Amino acid sequence: MSSITFPLNHRILIHSAHHETRAAILEHGVLQEIHIERRHASEAVGIVGNVYLGKVVRILPGMQSGFIDIGLEKMAFLHVADLLEVQQERAAKHSVVNQTVAKVLLSVPIEQRIFTGQILLVQVLKDPLGTKGARLTTQISLAGRYLVLLPQDTHIGVSQKITDLNIKQAVRNCLDAALPSHFSWGLIARTQAQYASVEQLADDIAYLTHLWQTIIKHTKNQAAPATLYRDIGLAQRILRDTCTEYTDSIVVDGIACYAQLQTFARTYMPAVLPKIQLHTAEHSVFDLAKVDIQINTALNRRVNLNSGAYLVIDQTESMCTIDVNTGSFIGKKQFSDTILNTNLEAAIEIARQLRLRNLGGIILIDFIDMIRLEDRDAVSHTLTKALAKDSVYTRIYGFTALGLMELSRKRIRESLAHILLHPCIYCEQTAQIKTPQTIAHEILREIELQTRQFSGTAFTVYTGDKVLEWFEQYPSYLTELSHTLKRQINLLVFDNVRANSCDKQLPLFEIRLSS
Repeated sequence: MSSITFPLNHRILIHSAHHETRAAILEHGVLQEIHIERRHASEAVGIVGNVYLGKVVRILPGMQSGFIDIGLEKMAFLHVADLLEVQQERAAKHSVVNQTVAKVLLSVPIEQRIFTGQILLVQVLKDPLGTKGARLTTQISLAGRYLVLLPQDTHIGVSQKITDLNIKQAVRNCLDAALPSHFSWGLIARTQAQYASVEQLADDIAYLTHLWQTIIKHTKNQAAPATLYRDIGLAQRILRDTCTEYTDSIVVDGIACYAQLQTFARTYMPAVLPKIQLHTAEHSVFDLAKVDIQINTALNRRVNLNSGAYLVIDQTESMCTIDVNTGSFIGKKQFSDTILNTNLEAAIEIARQLRLRNLGGIILIDFIDMIRLEDRDAVSHTLTKALAKDSVYTRIYGFTALGLMELSRKRIRESLAHILLHPCIYCEQTAQIKTPQTIAHEILREIELQTRQFSGTAFTVYTGDKVLEWFEQYPSYLTELSHTLKRQINLLVFDNVRANSCDKQLPLFEIRLSS
């Protein structure tokens, strides 16, 4: 067993393998967020922030968008609102005296702003979502530990999440002291900047300045489409963006990733260095913390609450609905109190589920009907407070005329279900099952785990034909793993229904180790 004892408050667990990296954020042992980064270019998960030299392939005047080739399988798209000059014109609209001039500028259509064959410097705003390609912007921003550099802007600002005016002013003063002379670019101080010294802010500015100069240098000797800058890997991003003074430990399963995080922390976050621990036990860190069990639970429609009540979560392409039901919870007081207590418990769990499942777009919550206005206010306040932990921006609009709670959550990356599931072909697509890619990655993880626990020279994997086809399409996964583990890996197909249907009683794969 592992010698690491897990603190109960805030932990970050990272499992890194040659084929993927997964990061889990836990509070009191309960999974709050799961992040997945797969290595193959065809699985474009986690490319937000990457900078590309793209080529305009097609302009769609009716949609005021353009398709941009950035070297991915799916064409990325650029909306007119995400062009740098449009952003600048919108900002100028609030400051120019002649508002008519600003309105004329904003009405210029995309076909008069870009043209087919044009080479553009673009950055990914959103990962590919469903059938849509990545969403792009020509307004570049580069994130550091404490600051975000806006090289095409001159605005100096502080994160809106810092609401205390005294702290905000203190951050501004530190930032002014850290700025080099003749600095002409824009900067936004991130939330973590409130804990940074002038020297740390100055180091961040120097790092981001060098990064932007390197990107510009690469644009001069690259042909489009080309990748100019990839944001740091998932493990480093989690360390940079999620680790706070409240984080008790960062437990890393993977020696190469552990070394990378130590180097990163030593350079940019030395105070975090003692919290980074290497996990070397025969069982994976995700197994010991029961993370995979919690992930599988998060893929279900129904979420049981401790009181006996439950939620039903349904996700569509553009919106999500959440229904609150009392279930077996009958309460100990009058009926109105039972309803209120159920809704309060549901509000806290809904905030967690939004983070865990990474649900975005329009969200409608059907709380149990409340007659008293103060009860509605209490539920709204509880939900707002619970959502404060979420790094993704969520706006609460309140209760509609039909009594539904309406909110919207920014969509940046695919939801957990869209990454791991797809419609079942055996039940007329009424159920969701794990994709061949998801099953393939589970097989790779299980092979690595069995290598730790058992001795042997060869693995034989039995799985469905769709999974087999996926491995045949991307053979490097198995060949690289086989070479790393120094063990032969053989694939065989068993009854297709066993791995390709929505019958949860049937195994998705079977692995046999031979000597």
